[in-house]
Amino acid sequence: MKRSYISLWLLLLAAFGVVAGVSCLDEVRIIGHTLKKASFKEELTHHDPIVPDKPLFIPDTTPAVTIPLSRFPVPVDTASKTILFFGDSMLEGLSPRLAAYCEASGHRLYTVIWYSSTTQVWGDCDTLSVFIRRYKPDYIIACLGANELFVRDIPTKRKKPFEHIISQIGDRPILWIGPPNWKEDTGINDFISSSLDEGEFFLSDGMTFERKKDGAHPTAVSASLWMDSVARWMPGHCAHPIRLDTPVREKGRPERVILLQPL
Repeated sequence: MKRSYISLWLLLLAAFGVVAGVSCLDEVRIIGHTLKKASFKEELTHHDPIVPDKPLFIPDTTPAVTIPLSRFPVPVDTASKTILFFGDSMLEGLSPRLAAYCEASGHRLYTVIWYSSTTQVWGDCDTLSVFIRRYKPDYIIACLGANELFVRDIPTKRKKPFEHIISQIGDRPILWIGPPNWKEDTGINDFISSSLDEGEFFLSDGMTFERKKDGAHPTAVSASLWMDSVARWMPGHCAHPIRLDTPVREKGRPERVILLQPL
């Protein structure tokens, strides 16, 4: 009886071996018929891919791109300031409107107008230091350059005077209002802009002004609008923005206005 079972198992194993062997062949034909391939070969030879415990590191070959971060806008300094506003005759139109802003914002304004002055006039003396010591400003605003629109070789002729102006100002925050060009200048705007830090120069060239009969000075109304433009520009573009609330009054009065005559 045991021999019968053994014979039966041997027969089954032999049959399985034949079927497995045939299945490993690419194609089997019997009497003109093609037998369908079994999947034994695929199952016996198939290997699942090895998945690592951690993702494979693929180096990033994309070139690095540096995106510069803008330093603006700078937070507005809301503290009350003592402001010294100095420059040439353009201050006649700007100062009353700036005084109105200062009255609305809690600032004290001192204005020094030096008629026909230039960066060289202010830079060849220590007059600015005298008023800084007198009024102890913690913020400086300048408007100079209108009398230098057509001076040639500005960087060479004005470098030392300009540096002396800046040295007198020291580390006090400054805003320089550029001249209201009525014609193309020979370099004064570029010179002042490049000599100051970013956000310390307001470019007035390119603005539209109504002029007085001399063709150079903006009218009182136009000068007020000019100052309004500076106030609107300040929060988003100035390196040292201060509080300048929109005034109810059209004009204000500085604490004091000092007039200096031409040399």
